[in-house]
Amino acid sequence: MRIITAAEIEECLTVRDLVEVLRTAFRSEIKAPAPQQHKIARPDAADGELMLVPAWTDFEAQGNSRTGYAGVKIATSFADNARLDRPDRMGIYLLLSGLSGEPLAILDGRALTLWRTAAASALAAGYLVREDASRLLMVGAGALAPYLIEAHAAVRPIKHVLIWNRNPERSRRLAAHLKSPDYSVTATDDLEGAVRGADLVCCATEAVDPLIRGEWLADGCHLDLVGACQPDRRECDDECIERARIFVDTRDGAMANAGDILQPLASGALKESDVTADLFDLCRGQKAGRRYYNQLTLFKSVGASLEDFAVAQHIFSRV
Repeated sequence: MRIITAAEIEECLTVRDLVEVLRTAFRSEIKAPAPQQHKIARPDAADGELMLVPAWTDFEAQGNSRTGYAGVKIATSFADNARLDRPDRMGIYLLLSGLSGEPLAILDGRALTLWRTAAASALAAGYLVREDASRLLMVGAGALAPYLIEAHAAVRPIKHVLIWNRNPERSRRLAAHLKSPDYSVTATDDLEGAVRGADLVCCATEAVDPLIRGEWLADGCHLDLVGACQPDRRECDDECIERARIFVDTRDGAMANAGDILQPLASGALKESDVTADLFDLCRGQKAGRRYYNQLTLFKSVGASLEDFAVAQHIFSRV
């Protein structure tokens, strides 16, 4: 059994490759049951969470060989890990032979998740973001932010990146760290002004209350909501939902976990039928993405086990 480290994952992946890996996965028949989530009670700290995220493929005969895999991500979430100088979310991915059940590889789950999350946003952007989009606002300066910036710049001609964070020092540090010959990166303290000037607004935060106001969004903007993946959290207000054409990564995941979808449904600002499509629909050509230049589009992702599974197989084939 191989152990594949975060450094090895970083070395072997590109956003463009992963976009195509995910596009193929959403066109495939991958079995992906609902994740299992378990609370870990801790008397002197916030409760932790243990998540088991399985997926597998059935066998396909190919000449004299048979192919197939199974896999499960084992992930934890401990919200107060900052006091221990540790990430709040960690885990591993166990990739198995679908023929025998033999463990084939253990992959660093955090690195895998960062890459697949950013690649999913880039996959959606290919259907939803204007082809001339050049101004990106990154809301949030956590671990996902540099991956999301790189991912969007890989599929659209991004020239200017602004970063906003509740803690301005974090956005300034990230802006100073990121260097690219293709785009400039600057920190900003003016969230409203940055949203108003953006072609693409990407959010990766743990916001409880909405950060993005619909009245700020320019015609033709795309809103990519990656964070706040719990029913009681959200990153945008009802006006964003009412103004935009809505897309999600998977309908089941969004209807179970996305506060940005569930809360507008509860308030009446959104109906289930207003969710135009998920990535299955887009990748299979069953629904159209952006329809016209000035249309507002919104993509909400909460993650999907088939994404982890497809990316794990791709890494296993490359390392």
